[in-house]
Amino acid sequence: MNLKSIILGIVLAATAALPACTCTNHESSAPQETAIHHIYSGNPLATRSDLQRAAVDVLRPLLPYYSKNGARLHQGFTGASYPDSTAEMEAFSRPVWALGPLWAGGGDDPALRDICVRGLIAGTDPANPEYWGNVGDYDQRIVEMASIGLALAIAPEKVWDPLTLAQQNNLYNWLNNANLRKAWPCNWEMFRVVVNLGFKRVGRPYDKKSVESALKSMEPWYLGNGWYTDGENAHADHYNSWGMHFYCLLYAALMKDEDPVRAELYKERARVFAQDYIYYFGDDGSAIPYGRSLAYRFAEAAFWAAYAYADVGGIEPGVLKGLFLRNMRKWFSRPIFDAGGVLTVGYAYPNMSMAESYNGFGSVYWGMKSFLVLALSEDHPFWTAEELPMPELPASRRMDGPHFIAQRDGAHCVFFAAGQKPRMQHTHGQAKYEKFAYSNLYGFGTPKGPYGLSQIVPDSMLAITDAGSDRYAVKRDTKDYEVTDDWIRTDWSPLMGVTIRTWIIPALPWHVRIHEITSDRALQTFDGGFAFPADGASAKTDTRSVFVSRSGSTNGAVDLSGGRSPVNQSTEPNTNLILPRATIPGLQGNVPKGTSTLVSAFYCGTGDRGETPSVTTSDDAYTVRIGGRIVVVPRKKRN
Repeated sequence: MNLKSIILGIVLAATAALPACTCTNHESSAPQETAIHHIYSGNPLATRSDLQRAAVDVLRPLLPYYSKNGARLHQGFTGASYPDSTAEMEAFSRPVWALGPLWAGGGDDPALRDICVRGLIAGTDPANPEYWGNVGDYDQRIVEMASIGLALAIAPEKVWDPLTLAQQNNLYNWLNNANLRKAWPCNWEMFRVVVNLGFKRVGRPYDKKSVESALKSMEPWYLGNGWYTDGENAHADHYNSWGMHFYCLLYAALMKDEDPVRAELYKERARVFAQDYIYYFGDDGSAIPYGRSLAYRFAEAAFWAAYAYADVGGIEPGVLKGLFLRNMRKWFSRPIFDAGGVLTVGYAYPNMSMAESYNGFGSVYWGMKSFLVLALSEDHPFWTAEELPMPELPASRRMDGPHFIAQRDGAHCVFFAAGQKPRMQHTHGQAKYEKFAYSNLYGFGTPKGPYGLSQIVPDSMLAITDAGSDRYAVKRDTKDYEVTDDWIRTDWSPLMGVTIRTWIIPALPWHVRIHEITSDRALQTFDGGFAFPADGASAKTDTRSVFVSRSGSTNGAVDLSGGRSPVNQSTEPNTNLILPRATIPGLQGNVPKGTSTLVSAFYCGTGDRGETPSVTTSDDAYTVRIGGRIVVVPRKKRN
């Protein structure tokens, strides 16, 4: 038997020996078959007790990895932009996002509760060898204080009352660094708010000035229509759902009596945001991956959890329940856990390629925020309502905050994107924000190297290189954009001496792209469509089109301007967030020095493709015939 097998056997034996979960309304203990299948087997994720069981099942495999006194958790060896000592504290704190709500709702697991309380005692005691250390400005540990603050606010009898007065003083003094230290001007401001909500509940000094400052700092970032940027001139992405709105709704729920005006403001903004956010989700619960921090996975559902917790209203309880549960079921059907039941870094499968610099081995447990629903009482409408399917929605919706046209075509949900002007260059930012389209079914790819199309992975992108070179550039920074109900215009420059104006005209299952390229030299181009599974797919190519099919689904590209070669481009494995092996149907060709126009049509659907779109050009406009309608796109002169 090799060392790996021995270690795995020890972990499984330790997990099996743990005391049974004592969740409310849960007649039997958590399943005790091998941890390899403990998440996937036998839990329909349909009821409150199912979710209680799921929360415990996700966290119990961590128990063998806690330090002696419980304050540190080291279950992996991935690096992050902060030291391992901080990563171990982070790994301790993120499960607490679920434990607090579990306890608040009457559920429990003695082993998890014991390790959490012992860890809080040791981690905040300066004399203990597992002390979490002195906190500085802009310190990652400020982030990790918020889950503890929430637990204090909603379940003090589990995490505060068992402590001695000296231990309570240590915990308070350490957490109070959230008020004393500087935080990055973004969603970090809200962590001090949640910590102070905890202080208020346990009767310790509550820093109203710190809370007021944090809440006021967010207001300039509010764009309207329910959308925030994550700081000044930053991206609008998932940090709206699991960040800004999540914390604001916690505040609205816990401070509704003391600050009713602001609480109602936050609820109204959430109601408006929900009208857009619902377009992230397919009928099967899958969501569109877009933007950074996607390794947090089922944190996608955290907004719906907070929406229910704050009793926002405006959505039928059964619809809200369905949105939440279907997303959770989708995640628990995917191979996101290792053989010991520990969450991995990745998206639909383990994948370090797409990780952020701040994704440590415990970071992924940020998704435990979605278990906030466990704090809801058994008779809350969220739990008593019959789960309802996705409501009927208009097929297309313009979203001004993130610069999208969102469209739905059966099970397929797509964001057609103009791109954003980022303040910070996050890992693979060009892939996570600047592609022309993002899909819930086919995900998107992140680059694995700088050379060749297989490494660049330009699905839903136009890749450009100098003639004779294989070092491609893609859209990285949007210079200017315009979004209407019918089309998107985006101006960008991938290389010095090259400027491009792109129009996107969507009408799922088709969309058209028009690229006006001005270059001071000859170029090679590749216009890529949606990614597609490589396994078991068959490709059909003619002089102007390529279509790739598998199991009734088809993706394809058609050259409407002429002169390019249709190809089904392979990509490096483990680059796409959803598909471990993917190809990209696209169009490859050359453009000369000067100004050229490339026109492409892309298909992604099932069944009869119908009429292929067409485009005619005049001096003033492009006339696009697509999906049985005519869209006129004005050709504006460049500034």
